[in-house]
Amino acid sequence: MEDIAGWVAPAATMIAAMMTAANLGARITGWGFVVFTVGSIGWCAVALSTGQQNLLWTNGFLTLVNAVGVWRWLGRKAKYEAGSKAAEADSAKAASPTLIALGSVAGAKLLGPKGETVGSIVDGMMRCGDTRLAYIVVTDGGVAGVGEQLYMLEADEVTFAADEVRTRRSIEDLRRRGPIETGAWPGQTEAQHAAATA
Repeated sequence: MEDIAGWVAPAATMIAAMMTAANLGARITGWGFVVFTVGSIGWCAVALSTGQQNLLWTNGFLTLVNAVGVWRWLGRKAKYEAGSKAAEADSAKAASPTLIALGSVAGAKLLGPKGETVGSIVDGMMRCGDTRLAYIVVTDGGVAGVGEQLYMLEADEVTFAADEVRTRRSIEDLRRRGPIETGAWPGQTEAQHAAATA
């Protein structure tokens, strides 16, 4: 039993860490917490068989924390995600404009004019006055964020559909335009700046 728990605990913990860190949606993250729970229970078994009280107390507490994670991500968050998907599906059938969940924009792939991947959307900025999209920020990748460049695309440069986000710009267009600062995104778009100074 100790040998099995000794293998299951670290394997489950590593797999769960990858699942939750990947941020692939509420269901994957929720199942990551399920796997984390298996890992913490495995560590409790190791602690009981080896007499390590600190390991037992730590992983007993982590089992409770992981249970909250399961409830939050497979319960609440999954329901929110299902609700937004239902709204997207209903709007696609209706005569009104198609809706897209704001939470699904961050992390979505941005496709270029030929269907190629231009980058991944980091976030979007909305205007408070008229609640319209001002711009989105796209990363061209890098490795785990190292070496990445961030680029801004104005709202009129992107189109949203229920299953994709597209731009008429290529990654070369964005590189010619130049990146924005990672920790200092612009307070206004170039079009807003031009209109304000005209």
